[in-house]
Amino acid sequence: MTRGFKFLQVKAMILTKQYRCIHSASCLCTKGHLNEEVIFLVFHHLNWNPMLIATLSCACKWFDDLAKRVLWKEFCRTRAPKMMLDLQSSGSHSIDGNWRALGKLLIYCSGCKKGGLFNNVDIPAHFVHRTRFSRTSGKSFLLPQCRTDVLYVSDPCEHLDQGDEGDVGFFRGIFKCFAMSKVRKVLINRGALLHPTEVCPYCKAKLWNMLQAKMIPSSASCRLGAYEDCIEYYVCLNGHVLGTCTLLPLSDTEEASEE
Repeated sequence: MTRGFKFLQVKAMILTKQYRCIHSASCLCTKGHLNEEVIFLVFHHLNWNPMLIATLSCACKWFDDLAKRVLWKEFCRTRAPKMMLDLQSSGSHSIDGNWRALGKLLIYCSGCKKGGLFNNVDIPAHFVHRTRFSRTSGKSFLLPQCRTDVLYVSDPCEHLDQGDEGDVGFFRGIFKCFAMSKVRKVLINRGALLHPTEVCPYCKAKLWNMLQAKMIPSSASCRLGAYEDCIEYYVCLNGHVLGTCTLLPLSDTEEASEE
């Protein structure tokens, strides 16, 4: 079966299932569907294309359930295999916030609307082709007493020449086993408040402001190549990280690294 034919087959399935079903044992929506094994092989051949997975998820709850359980998981394992092995090395077969949320985090820069999480920043969200996530970089975002936690953080997504805001960078990340992390314990012990209105753009969970909790070390600015007093990031209840910074001009960064 050629790739083009498989794509048309998937597209045909989507076009014929435009309603939401109740996903019960007697659901008529499942009749005539290809079974899970065939859909798995189709998307394997399509290299777990995230746009097609997202489109398929909108067809009905049967497809949405399959995408959540299987397709997004395989996408994450293909896109960041070493990172996924580490995140699951504790013995868990799931990821905090579900596989779809993690898949979105890998390829989606959330940006920010003016008046949102980062008040003065107004940059549209967008998909990115590929981003490097680093466990070593993650250490730079943790207080010394929390550095046994495992945090993967992306390189900043650069948005240059943003007027008065200068060169803005957005970064994102994920904690391993956030529910058991020292960061979460410190946030609770300090009585950190959850944001009253905004939620995580990846899993819709509530957010802690790490700047407000005074939990952003100076090492984070060095890792990002950013001004120390212009970094802010949030972590949600599922351990997803999203933040922004004002990037240093390249010449200043070079001088700082030489020192």
